[in-house]
Amino acid sequence: MIWNVPNILTVIRLAAAPGVAIMFLFFARPWADWFALVLFVTAAITDWFDGWYAREFNQESRFGAMLDPIADKAMVVIALLVITGFSGMNPWILLPATVILFREVFVSGLREFLGNTAGLLKVTKLAKWKTTAQMIAIAVLFSTGIFEHHFAERVFGMDEASIGAILSGGLPDDLGLGRLLWWRDATFFAGVVLLWLAAALTAATGWDYFAKARPHLADKPT
Repeated sequence: MIWNVPNILTVIRLAAAPGVAIMFLFFARPWADWFALVLFVTAAITDWFDGWYAREFNQESRFGAMLDPIADKAMVVIALLVITGFSGMNPWILLPATVILFREVFVSGLREFLGNTAGLLKVTKLAKWKTTAQMIAIAVLFSTGIFEHHFAERVFGMDEASIGAILSGGLPDDLGLGRLLWWRDATFFAGVVLLWLAAALTAATGWDYFAKARPHLADKPT
């Protein structure tokens, strides 16, 4: 392998993937959500940058072509597992996450089975849009946890009557509770919509790859 800038960034992105989950082992929320969000967004930016750098400065390599999609899948899969777990297995998140995970496993299996002919399953423009939609959806859903737990911090020790009075306008909202709840709900709704969009694109690209592979899956006549 060649240790050029794109390959180094790809290796760093691959190493960052489990770091998203590890944040929740060593830090309390919402700090864990903040660190996971920053780590995930930074890794996602390097995904765009290393591809651009490799093309612009002619540093594309077989190692990078192999590792880049693996790093992307590791980031998405681990982040989805974290978000699904902390959402309490919310079906609005669980179902599109299942579609995404199933497609990634299915296409990886196709590529492994095809062996030398796996080159026909090249990454398409639609697949790149799929990855972009996945990463944006995940980043937005990480921010939901930030607003939710900042709200929990500010109401700690308050009774329900006081919280209700503040949210209904009976008491001044000096802590910004209404704003935090609005952002929590807005980011959750936007994140779920984006995740379902990503799942639809994911399913479409999975079907496209399967259609391209079908001629190579047929048994030869005996």
